[in-house]
Amino acid sequence: MTAASYAAVDWGTSSFRLWIISESGAILAERRSGEGMTTAAKTDFSAVLETHLQAVFAPPHLPVIVCGMAGARQGWVEAGYLDTPAPLSAIVQAAVTVPDANRDIRILPGLAQRSKEAPDVIRGEETQLLGAISQLGNGSHLVCMPGTHSKWVRVTGGIVDGFSTFMTGELFDVIAKHSILSHAIAGAGSFANDDPAFLDAVAKAVKNPALATNLVFTVRSGQLLHGLSADDAKARLSGTLIGLEIAGALATAKPGSGVCLVASGALAALYQSALSALNLNPVTIDADEAVRHGLAAAANAIWPA
Repeated sequence: MTAASYAAVDWGTSSFRLWIISESGAILAERRSGEGMTTAAKTDFSAVLETHLQAVFAPPHLPVIVCGMAGARQGWVEAGYLDTPAPLSAIVQAAVTVPDANRDIRILPGLAQRSKEAPDVIRGEETQLLGAISQLGNGSHLVCMPGTHSKWVRVTGGIVDGFSTFMTGELFDVIAKHSILSHAIAGAGSFANDDPAFLDAVAKAVKNPALATNLVFTVRSGQLLHGLSADDAKARLSGTLIGLEIAGALATAKPGSGVCLVASGALAALYQSALSALNLNPVTIDADEAVRHGLAAAANAIWPA
């Protein structure tokens, strides 16, 4: 581990990810666990971090760069929010130091949109954005980072103009489990990214977002009247909610903005399919790679070789 340069940590609400990075930028070791902020706040953030560092034989004084919920008010040390519009470079400059006798530990701040008409916050995704923007260049970009609470960020020339959060993942879970639609979706399995029921629902929601709750109800009525299968009911609900999210994001985008998708796994495939079907043709960047590149950019600026 003598070649280690720093440790990079993405500390979410329910997840912990750590990478040991060499001077050349290579990944020397990796650790993942469910010891997110919720768990670490009850135990001890420092103890959780040191346990993982010791498990990969990290040097005693290896510096650590952290993003995510460790910097929340209820986290380890609060790393507040930068107000938008904000240059992405300012994220690194506003990193907060964690008091520690043995290590130099820095936590990156989040972003805040303080408009009374559209208040919003980001914590964690700003680092993915920092890592992704190097691949996008200048110009205007609309960056989609899907998840339980999807983020769509408007970036122009390296400056975050604003962003919007959509509760798509959480709404899907609540509706599928705790509404009348739970009967229509009961027993459903997975569906293909190019499932016609999914893509048709995306298109209808983008075209008529004002009919949102009516479109959602057709999941139930479609099953009662037309024998919609549980799998297709699930695909229709997913497509409707994702379509509404896309419609909302496009409504705030600058004309001519390029669309970038920062995602991994099944969500990446699902959103890629939905966006491509709408002829938006996004540039897709792996979310894990984006957060590592963002943490690397911060580490290299804070601790230059």
